Amino acid sequence: MFENKILLITGGTGSFGNAVLKKFLNTRLKEIRIFSRDEKKQDDMRKQYNNPKIKYYIGDVRDINSIRNAMHGVDYIFHAAALKQVPSCEFFPMEAVKTNVIGTDNMLNAAIEAGVKKVICLSTDKAAYPINAMGTSKAMMEKVFVAKARNVDPERTLICGTRYGNVMASRGSVIPLFVEQLKLGQPLTVTDGDMTRFMMSLEEAVDLVMFAFENAEAGDIMVQKAPAATIYTLTEALQKIFGTDVPVNTIGIRHGEKMYESLLTTEEAAHAIDMGGFYRVPSDKRDLNYGKFFDEGMEALPHLEEYNSDNTEQLTVDGMVEKLLKLDYIQEELKGWKVNAHSSYRG
Repeated sequence: MFENKILLITGGTGSFGNAVLKKFLNTRLKEIRIFSRDEKKQDDMRKQYNNPKIKYYIGDVRDINSIRNAMHGVDYIFHAAALKQVPSCEFFPMEAVKTNVIGTDNMLNAAIEAGVKKVICLSTDKAAYPINAMGTSKAMMEKVFVAKARNVDPERTLICGTRYGNVMASRGSVIPLFVEQLKLGQPLTVTDGDMTRFMMSLEEAVDLVMFAFENAEAGDIMVQKAPAATIYTLTEALQKIFGTDVPVNTIGIRHGEKMYESLLTTEEAAHAIDMGGFYRVPSDKRDLNYGKFFDEGMEALPHLEEYNSDNTEQLTVDGMVEKLLKLDYIQEELKGWKVNAHSSYRG
């Protein structure tokens, strides 16, 4: 499947890009291209991996010409370039539009021009019932790739997407913040401890993209079933792992935050296809000739509940501990924690 192929990862210097590299570096891919605008992170990756199979492209999805430069000969694209932080997108919503919506459109146009065989666009649970600028821009990104998928022959370029929840310990997420506060003996700052969030690892996010790569049809959105936990459960689990007992301070909900996140809306749940550990949300194949639907009428959709972080499997503290201990990040932090504790004891 990947033998002698070229894979392009947009936003490839981020957490997802690094996870993909670890999974695919020793496959029979001919080349992996990292496209991003951050030359420092690219230089760090170049030194870390020191592998001629990886090629680095400086550019920005906002500039279609820069993304075109990286497209020549590409077979597959994992599109991860995005503005992802909720508060910053709230204050600068047009920046989210430029990267997440227009940038995706640029990438898809360049991919179609270049005859790329398959494009997987990465979305987020915040795109379902969006209440913030980041989620709204990602919802529009989904609309863009679904619309593009309708208008291109999937035998030439198949376009689909994935939607997943919080990726644990990813760059800029809450787990590294809590761990840093624990290391400094500071109170853990939570916005609202009763909030629930889906809990997925980077490896599971990569698995979802691979499932979409192998199973999705044009315009599909693929969703992975995942457990969830309250923020209080997460803080208790981290304290248990690191053997600490610092206070937890509630500071109030930030700009654009939800109490829970949805991976499937009620409307999507009505026609989603259950594929075991995943849901497939097929695109609406109707065209703009609405008259025939009004004249003939439409079959009523069944009433189903949305799939969200409140009605999925809820992790206990011990279950959260077990999930956290599988993360390389937590294991590395634990090693450092134990070394520092031992040094302090000897001192």
